[in-house]
Amino acid sequence: MDTRELRNCFGRFATGVTVVTWAGEDKVKHGITVNSFTSVSLDPPLVLVSIDKKAKACAGLKNQSFVVNILASGQEAIAWQFAGKEQQGLEIEWEETFLGPKIKDTLATFECSPWKEYDGGDHILYLGKIQDFSYTDGDALVFYQGKFSQTKEIDNYLKK
Repeated sequence: MDTRELRNCFGRFATGVTVVTWAGEDKVKHGITVNSFTSVSLDPPLVLVSIDKKAKACAGLKNQSFVVNILASGQEAIAWQFAGKEQQGLEIEWEETFLGPKIKDTLATFECSPWKEYDGGDHILYLGKIQDFSYTDGDALVFYQGKFSQTKEIDNYLKK
């Protein structure tokens, strides 16, 4: 199977953009841009994030509490920063929580304690139990066919 074409096929599914953040044992803030995020259960409240085994974040997230930050429309630079493409001059504003650092001014956050992890082929599937959450109204940053967009752009397109 051609994995590039499989990736292109997966790219036809529009997703929101999240940055998963946590504090390491040294209290240094870490994060990774993730679009493989989904709700799993309301009782107990669980979310899942899928991290490539080759990513440094994969080992760093093991047995760690984490925060899923759903990015707002103006936060593309933050997505790129945590995807490994340094954004010169970007200053990320943080808010400390009981379970770890979260990024300020995101559209929504889920603060999670580690629940379980599963082998997912070339990824590890991390399930987190939601301990707290918050959200606000606004436009989301979305990812489709390898490009970032905003929900307001989609709304404008659909209104035509």
